[in-house]
This record gives sequence, C-alpha cells and structure tokens, in this order.
Amino acid sequence: MSQRVAEKRVIVLTGVTRGLGRALCDRFHELGHVVLGCGRSADQIETLRSRYPDPHDFSPLDVTDDRAVAAWAGNLIRKWGPPDLLINNAALINRNAPLWEVTADDFQRVIDVNILGVANCLRHFVPAMVARQSGVIVNLSSGWGRSTSAGVAPYCATKWAIEGLTQALAQELPRGMAAIPLNPGVINTEMLQSCFGQAAQHYPTAEEWSQQAAKYLLGLGPRHNGQSLSVS
Repeated sequence: MSQRVAEKRVIVLTGVTRGLGRALCDRFHELGHVVLGCGRSADQIETLRSRYPDPHDFSPLDVTDDRAVAAWAGNLIRKWGPPDLLINNAALINRNAPLWEVTADDFQRVIDVNILGVANCLRHFVPAMVARQSGVIVNLSSGWGRSTSAGVAPYCATKWAIEGLTQALAQELPRGMAAIPLNPGVINTEMLQSCFGQAAQHYPTAEEWSQQAAKYLLGLGPRHNGQSLSVS
C-alpha cells in the first residue's frame, strides 16, 4: 500500500551521491519533498542515509545492472507508489581524447551508464507511472546533446541519444504525463573540470545551480512533454 504523503512530491533521483544529483537532493529536502536516490558510492549513500533518514531512501546501485534496478524500483514502488518526478541524472564522461584514442572499454562504460542506465530506470519505473497516468520524467541531457566538441565524442554521442530517446518516449506516454530531455547548463562539477580544467571555476557550482534548478524541475508538467529544455 502506498505511503505517499499528499503534500509532498516523491522524487526518484539517480546519481545522487555527487555533483548535480547531490545538490538537487539537498534542495528537494529543503523544499519538503521525499527523495528516493541511488548512487555507486556506498560510503556516500551511508552519509546521505545519516543526514536524511526516513522518509527519504538511498541505495547503493549500479544503474547498468538491470536486475538490480528492477529490484530497487520494485521496492520503492511498493512502498511509495509511482514517483511524481523521475530524474535520470547518473552519467559518466570519457577521458578527453580524440575519438580514435578512446579505448573500447572506456567507450562502452560511457554508453552503459549514460544510455543503458537511463533505459533500465525507465523500464522499471515508467509502467507504474503510465498505469497511474501521471508523473514527469526528466532525462539529463547536455549542451553536448545538441552540439559537439572535440575530445568528448563518446559523451556527445550518448547525450544526443538521450535527446532522441526522450522525445520518442514522450510520443508514447498517455496524456497527463511528460518526458523531457533537460540541458542543465554549464556547471562547475568534477565532470566539467575534467574537460575545462581551471576554466571550470568561471561557472556556477552545483550548489548555486541547484537553487534555481530544483524549483525549475518541480515546475515541469504535462505541457512540457517532448520539449528539449534548458535550465537558464
């Protein structure tokens, strides 16, 4: 039986242990919503569990493991019902290099997390959302999902894929729902630092970004279905 609290949104958030995901977790908590998150770092998950106990829920999880995602989603849906907002944030970037120097293993890891990981989460959360005919799905894209740059071809390929995947999903959803590919903008995270080096310091931190982004995400609804949006 669902334990949903009427005045709160239930938010599923992947990649919750670092960067944009961690910052959003903090903001959603401050705004009074329930965060159900996952991340690869067991240590950071324990930190989140200590900081944000029940009703929040945090699990160590590799989103590329479809069986593990199925079990995680099933447990959350049994407890809370379908999420009001599903945010697929977990992602990797390749080590900056010309495409022909990126190893097969490195390319595969980026694809597995950035595309297959998103598909796994959609596979196991969306059916319950469709059955209820409500809920918003946000798949984090990138400026490099709508443009390109040297040295990050694998990452660009995955984010262009997220744009197409999400817009196709939007055409499949019933009225009352939305699927949105969202470009968060240029944010000073570890990922950006790996590309921009010291120049990353000229951009907002994840904490600064999340002050606006959390409210922006909460404002998305059915009228935004299929739109490629950006956080200003």
